[in-house]
Amino acid sequence: MRWRGCGLQVDLRRMGLVTLDRDRRDAALDAMRSLEAGAVANPHESRRVGHYWLRSPGRSPEGPAIAAEWETIRSLADDTDAFDHLVICGIGGSALGPQLLAGALPRFGLEPVFLDNTDPVGMADVLDDLELSRALVLVVSKSGGTQETRNALAEVRARCSDLEERAIAVTCEGSALWELAEDWRGRVRIWDWVGGRTSITSAVGLLPMALMGQDTKGFLRGAAAMDAHTREAEDNPALMLAEAWWQARPRAMVVLPYRDRLGLFGRYLQQLVMESLGKEGLGLTVYGNKGSTDQHAYVQQLRDGPDDAFVTFVHGHGRTLGVEVEPGVHTADYLLGFLVGTRNALTAAGRKSLTIVLDDLTAEHLGALIALYERAVGFYASFAGINAYHQPGVEAGKRGAAKALDLMARLQVGEDVEHSDDVELLADHLRRTRRL
Repeated sequence: MRWRGCGLQVDLRRMGLVTLDRDRRDAALDAMRSLEAGAVANPHESRRVGHYWLRSPGRSPEGPAIAAEWETIRSLADDTDAFDHLVICGIGGSALGPQLLAGALPRFGLEPVFLDNTDPVGMADVLDDLELSRALVLVVSKSGGTQETRNALAEVRARCSDLEERAIAVTCEGSALWELAEDWRGRVRIWDWVGGRTSITSAVGLLPMALMGQDTKGFLRGAAAMDAHTREAEDNPALMLAEAWWQARPRAMVVLPYRDRLGLFGRYLQQLVMESLGKEGLGLTVYGNKGSTDQHAYVQQLRDGPDDAFVTFVHGHGRTLGVEVEPGVHTADYLLGFLVGTRNALTAAGRKSLTIVLDDLTAEHLGALIALYERAVGFYASFAGINAYHQPGVEAGKRGAAKALDLMARLQVGEDVEHSDDVELLADHLRRTRRL
């Protein structure tokens, strides 16, 4: 089964996909139509899910506000003459989307760096190499209270006396960060119906794109075009993709993009797929980096080890051949040759794979590729009978971190606490960092 459109090709012929189950297909399409019509999709928080509206405002009850936000983004991006660098403070979807965009597409504006963890050594490594007086600071947190992002902001503030003049907040209106940023250079809204892992076509992705001088209009156009194709019952590439995953029933998907600029695509899909589908004992583990580099690490087991994964090959046609390394053979020829050879080696061993080919790697193609996977994840969740749009495991981890910090505070004042392996680890940290 193969599909072509939006400047890309989805080839599922090596997945062993027999046919689409019509009842399953129709139920998934009905669920998606309900979602796009504004139904509450996340009952745990009484929230709609509307990331598809972000590239088609005419379908949204928030259409005028979305269009107004595009203008705000353009205005902020037009006023960057005083800056050379862009410091992005964010974590999870607030960093992964901009990181993917920064690596995948040409940049003609500010040079980005990322503070996407609360590791003080890592943040110092980034900030020590910057002239902060020439840096614009973007603080991204939907809730406005993400602790890792708050800590990154604190590290920047400690080095930057005029932060307010160079900082922009991206957050929900009314959040603590929104209020804090009232006197900053700017603030841009995220709606509560945009999830972090699907926020790349919101200000979370579009503002960094605009500041980096990338093609936001093309990116939205590509995503909207793929959305249109994946609303249809017939010849729907996202339904085909989700059905191929479902029929294969693997435990893992290995992503091998054969373009360095897509090296972060597998990492981006880890959050999109695993946070959406990893529930109720189900899930699809995503790992991988890039071909041909990482096929040296994976292919032996993928071909001759347990048959518990399929490979997604991603190729982007380019206009650069590279140097001629043999008569009539260039470095770009070898790159594609390794993809074809590896794919055939897996097929010969009875292992499944699928291939996605982009006509070129532009903003429009990347927008279509991301929208394809967003929709496929939603369809797969419908097949599995799970809610793709909440993340109770993530919230449990945040609650656990708060308890650990409370326990650390009790240890610092000498309070007696019940012994545990957590206490051992926290006490050792305090001894090494506070000399307690």
